[in-house]
Amino acid sequence: MKKYISIIAGISVAALAFTSCSDDFLEVTNPTGEPLEEYYNNDQHLNEALTSAYAPLHWPDWDGVAYNDLTIDAEIMGDDFWVGGSSISDNQHWHKLFNFEGDGNNTLSTLWGDFYSGIKRCNDVIKYCSWGGGTESNRKSFEMQARLLRVYYYNILWHYYGNVPFYLENLSEPYTAPQLKTDEIYNLLLPELEEIIDSGILPMRWKAAESGRVSQAMAYMLYAEMVMYQNDSARFPKALNYMKQIIGDADYSLNPDFANLWAEAGEWCAESIFEINYDDDNGQRDWASTANPTAPLNAGGTVFPTLCSPNTWPGGEGWDGGNDGWGFLPMRVETYNMYADNDKRRDVTCWDVRGYTYTERYQDTHIWHGKYRPQSANNQDCPTSKNLNYNNNKRIYRYAETLLNAAELLLQTGGSAGEALGYVNEVRARAGLDNLASVSIDDIYTERHLEFCGEGKRYFDLVRAEGISGATQKASTVLVPDSYGYRTHTWSPSKKHIPLSQSELDADPSLVQNNY
Repeated sequence: MKKYISIIAGISVAALAFTSCSDDFLEVTNPTGEPLEEYYNNDQHLNEALTSAYAPLHWPDWDGVAYNDLTIDAEIMGDDFWVGGSSISDNQHWHKLFNFEGDGNNTLSTLWGDFYSGIKRCNDVIKYCSWGGGTESNRKSFEMQARLLRVYYYNILWHYYGNVPFYLENLSEPYTAPQLKTDEIYNLLLPELEEIIDSGILPMRWKAAESGRVSQAMAYMLYAEMVMYQNDSARFPKALNYMKQIIGDADYSLNPDFANLWAEAGEWCAESIFEINYDDDNGQRDWASTANPTAPLNAGGTVFPTLCSPNTWPGGEGWDGGNDGWGFLPMRVETYNMYADNDKRRDVTCWDVRGYTYTERYQDTHIWHGKYRPQSANNQDCPTSKNLNYNNNKRIYRYAETLLNAAELLLQTGGSAGEALGYVNEVRARAGLDNLASVSIDDIYTERHLEFCGEGKRYFDLVRAEGISGATQKASTVLVPDSYGYRTHTWSPSKKHIPLSQSELDADPSLVQNNY
């Protein structure tokens, strides 16, 4: 049972509701008109502002403007899924990016607004905390959570767009900030992240009643992700140390049952380091209307299972179906076939319905995303739009990734190959596979492919492999035209960062478009 954030647009914010143990929503509390310095002077109100800063985590899948679920955004540029939908013009920006021919009018335009909203709200929290209200321990925690969230939001913008406006204090008119180069942004974010980590203010793991907050372990994972994507070998030893800190922490371990990871009962288990919470119980999320245009931003569930499932499903497999399946992200048959028959991950990752009849949509293979597949039990308690309110939490960082990160960093830094082998074999053993006798960078990439298929990591692994000696699974060798005629262009280094939205270029003429 879960409890979540309730947010109203504008200055209104909600009381904290990140837990995973209750269905009750806390009432939205609006500032009552006094000056901000007088309102944000206690723990409750500072906590409201922080809750507002967490809210944009929920927005990308449907923010009232576009569907840009982060998992789909990454997977359509990889090699495991097709785009699908009703036709090649359905969510055309995904099809264009899939074929590496995006432009200012065919890009992930709404991520920009979603995460700059998050950055703005984080900046607000940091400012409010500087006024000295509330208890010192809570104020320090709120500030550090906001700073870590801000790095996370910038990390997503950095991954996708590369060269973006950067600011750590909210803007004044004309509301523009300098557009920094990718390396400049990295060189500003990493010291900030190191300072957050060195403060030791955030716990390695929050108590169950606080699940959903960013933690020290989440900061470690974010650090490793950024350092490895940047191929910053000078920071590899520190990233490895952070992975070992998690490995040595008794609160984290592999969930023995891979299938359980993706059930509601498996949310925030010992393997979970960070998830984005979604909830169907009393979900307030609804389709936008003239009367309530911000309804998609309300607290509630996710539309991802609706997006990535078969259309006119006849019922069965735990899902009533009907017309709600929109047919995006069909899995390639080759992806299913890459798993050994005895790999326990295959039938969890791949929802194989080749024995069922339904209305086939574009690029349909009758194999779908299994980790986040729709099930009627996962939105049955929703009182509003059920197809927007599945309760599937989005898994961001898992302990399995900690192990594979550590293995890769050990090989990259000349550490113990035996230790690296042990970490990889721990992941393989859970999958029911035999131990490897030795391990290489390619072996680790293969294991990452199998373990994290459909979690939005494969594309970025292929891109960062361009700078890794010994890696043969690279974007330039894997993301090439296929035999089906769907992908006709080859990835190139200029495709590392997607185009900026034309609307943003129009709003700020000083912005420079990526050379895509």
